Amino acid sequence: MGTNNIDNEDEELFVTITLEDDSEIECEVLTIFEVEEQDYIALLHDNGEEDGEIFIYRYFEDEDGEPGLDNIETQEEFDMVSEVFDSIVEDGEYDEIIEE
Repeated sequence: MGTNNIDNEDEELFVTITLEDDSEIECEVLTIFEVEEQDYIALLHDNGEEDGEIFIYRYFEDEDGEPGLDNIETQEEFDMVSEVFDSIVEDGEYDEIIEE
């Protein structure tokens, strides 16, 4: 995975991620949440479609406190994290963001 830049603009946080084909997209940070002592970050890419695309990555901060993203390695881990994220969404915390 390439470079990740996190910009703090007012309340909304945006991050630029580099995809496997080296294209870059800007995503809104939906939330950072913990599953089994590992932090994850959920990102929303407004691709012009009704729902947009949601990306979930491992989230960490290096020794200098700089944020970084890592790919989720296994399908089992992804399924587990997706389930937790879905329950956060079902709790209604992010309805407004996802409906916009």
